[in-house]
Amino acid sequence: MRLYDTLSGGVRDFAPLRPGHVSIYLCGATVQGLPHIGHVRSGVAFDVLRRWLTAKGFDVAFIRNVTDIDDKILHKAADAGRPWWEWAATYERAFTAAYDALGVLPPSAEPRATGHITQMVELIANLIDRGHAYAGDGDVYFDVATLPDYGKLSGHRPDDVHQGEGVATGKRDQRDFTLWKGAKPGEPSWPTPWGRGRPGWHTECVAMCEAYLGAEFDIHAGGMDLVFPHHENEIAQAEAAGDGFARFWLHNGWVTMGGEKMSKSLGNVLAIPAVLQRVRAAELRYYLGSAHYRSMLEFSENALQDAAKAYAGIEDFLHRVRSRVGAVAPGEWTAKFGAALDDDLAVPAALAEVHAARAEGNRALDAGDHETALTQAMSIRAMMGILGADPLDERWESRDETSAALAAVDVLVQAEVRRRAEARASRDWAEADAIRDRLKEAGIEVTDTSDGPQWSLSDGTDK
Repeated sequence: MRLYDTLSGGVRDFAPLRPGHVSIYLCGATVQGLPHIGHVRSGVAFDVLRRWLTAKGFDVAFIRNVTDIDDKILHKAADAGRPWWEWAATYERAFTAAYDALGVLPPSAEPRATGHITQMVELIANLIDRGHAYAGDGDVYFDVATLPDYGKLSGHRPDDVHQGEGVATGKRDQRDFTLWKGAKPGEPSWPTPWGRGRPGWHTECVAMCEAYLGAEFDIHAGGMDLVFPHHENEIAQAEAAGDGFARFWLHNGWVTMGGEKMSKSLGNVLAIPAVLQRVRAAELRYYLGSAHYRSMLEFSENALQDAAKAYAGIEDFLHRVRSRVGAVAPGEWTAKFGAALDDDLAVPAALAEVHAARAEGNRALDAGDHETALTQAMSIRAMMGILGADPLDERWESRDETSAALAAVDVLVQAEVRRRAEARASRDWAEADAIRDRLKEAGIEVTDTSDGPQWSLSDGTDK
């Protein structure tokens, strides 16, 4: 397996630190508002990585944090007249619901920043003792000049660094970044050797990575917008503390609209509940996961609907096989599918294998070759399962509110189909045509195949 490592700037062979075990940390949500599709793309992308590693036999420890204390959370809660902790908890639940709706597996652990203040204070004290951090006016800062290779992840030169934190009176150098923020009136705070305050954003992930995965682990993942300053500053703290930290850095591309990153400030947010009114959850997951994880995904309504149709085509084939042949259990993925995912999670190439299997399976089904059709269907289930979007998985079928209705309609239609067959057998063409016309008026098409009459709704759902 080979993965693109942002730090080395190229694709490298991946082998875990511990044989048979892979440790992954994904920077999760800052729970300041409702999640949009740009937020959850990383969840879907790295869920595929996790599923693929698990399918290959690895035991995967997957940690995804929650940033529940942050300037934006405090400001928005204050503007709304709500307690900051209530605001954070409300939107943490919204993110959890979004991940669950899209079939993203729950993490092994989901630590909150506010639950790891002790570890952050210990980390900061260590950095001060090592000469890499200093206190000033109640705040604590990381001294960038003490780390000669600062900027190696993002390519920033230290002289050109701007942390975006504004001017602070206690900061010696504007290149330095905040580890701990001194207490302000009305804000939450915790006691430390440097006075009461709250953590800086960049410190929390280092503390939580090491608390759950150790001083060195396999993969640190997140959106490409986190490369600088967040991940750059994580590396700085970990290395200054003497730790090996992440061996691979993986970053997913943005969801864009009109070439710009989807964000609340641009006013082009597509909230998950709103999108799920237009497509099913499995179709949205298919859409978000269909592009290569490192590429930009330019959103358009047409692209979303095209993805929904592609997913429905896979679903349609599996339903046809199940209806005509019988139960379809997950089988084996193809060699090309495995090679694609081993090549830096090349999902587009992997999906090409899925659609090739579907095309071959449909040809076999039309020719009455049930064995080949079933083999292809079983392979598709295995491949789509790894991508987290197997249409026959009970997660998606149980969420499809039309399933029970279709089952009931099937009983009624089959009775009409039998009457039509009897009319044809007795050469009562008028009655046979009348039955067919009634079904057609109801939006039901009947097709005579080598397996007998088959019916479908206007959306292509076959029975």
